[in-house]
Amino acid sequence: MYPKGNLFIPAFVGQLEAILKEPAGETKGVALVCHPHPMGGGTMHNKVVFRAAAGLVDAGLITLRFNFRGVGASDGEHDGAAEKQDVRDALDYLSENYPDQPITLAGFSFGTRMGSEVGMTDERVVRLISIGTPVDKYDDFDFLENLRKPILFVHGDQDEFGSVESLQRLVEKVSRNTETELVIFENCGHFFDDHLSELRETIKHWTLTEIEKNK
Repeated sequence: MYPKGNLFIPAFVGQLEAILKEPAGETKGVALVCHPHPMGGGTMHNKVVFRAAAGLVDAGLITLRFNFRGVGASDGEHDGAAEKQDVRDALDYLSENYPDQPITLAGFSFGTRMGSEVGMTDERVVRLISIGTPVDKYDDFDFLENLRKPILFVHGDQDEFGSVESLQRLVEKVSRNTETELVIFENCGHFFDDHLSELRETIKHWTLTEIEKNK
């Protein structure tokens, strides 16, 4: 049985199914997490997305993860590019319900391809997290060279969709204009099997460090 979300957010396609989690202690901002490719079974329940969201909640952020159009109970059909509008709709939901809260945007695989292009120019987003960046699947990540916000890249050294060498070349370009951090897990593939706890802790630590820098 498909596990349902706990809310629906208004969107261009109608509504998007989502899950919102709040931290137990002080709220330090809000976050959005975007899931991997729907055609590969990607949903907001993906284990990497779940752990990334947990790391952001651990850091004190109210965190939203959602299903792209056509996934689960979300309206619409998969497009492959129009999902960027879904990201904008999710950001609208966060900014309307938590006004003036800085937004951290994280994406895994297809989710970072859709999310980072939107988040890099949206003034409400203050930092980005790119997990399993599929630089060898999508050859157009060079748009990140114009990024002016801090970004964390988390990657496995055996990632099937992006070699470490390809990612390092991208990070080098991005770092010319903004603060970057690259964390690579050893003996780790695209889906971070056996490294999910490390992923959660890495995201928590980096996010807390960035929040402290901006106090």
